[in-house]
Amino acid sequence: MAVSRTLKRLLRVRELEEEQRRLVLESASSDLRRLENTLAVAQERGRQGSRLVTSSAGSGELSDRLAGMEEVKTSERFSKALTPRIQHQEAVVTECREEFMEKRIERRQAETLIEESQAQHDLEAGRRSQQAMDDWYSNKLYREGSRQEPSSARAAAEDRPAWHASQFFLDDFENSSIKEK
Repeated sequence: MAVSRTLKRLLRVRELEEEQRRLVLESASSDLRRLENTLAVAQERGRQGSRLVTSSAGSGELSDRLAGMEEVKTSERFSKALTPRIQHQEAVVTECREEFMEKRIERRQAETLIEESQAQHDLEAGRRSQQAMDDWYSNKLYREGSRQEPSSARAAAEDRPAWHASQFFLDDFENSSIKEK
């Protein structure tokens, strides 16, 4: 078995966890962008109020001056209220990003385990294949050698006696010569 089912399941769980963390990170980032955009709009309203106050000073319109001053105050209140929220949301985004990166690392570790397991399996399969080829070739040489043996190897064996046979004859000769004496 190339890669265990357990490792495959682990990888799938890690992928799902990473995907969840990515979605949470995207949501938190979106909330942060929304808050920053709201702050930018509030600051723009404050600038428009300041321009309105400046232009009303020259024209003498009291209502424009009061409206402009109210816009500036509202902008400052929004800025004061949004700044801590933005700071908190930045911390949340940072935390979500760290969790996402941790899950990505865990997923990559699972992928590495699977790749190493597959590589080990492939290496063992290659070794088994090579061993099978070596055995086949060895058996082929043995079969070819046994077919040729009757003509050459046996003839050579018949021309000269085996060591133990010659030793037997020598022992027999020595014993017979001793008895004769």
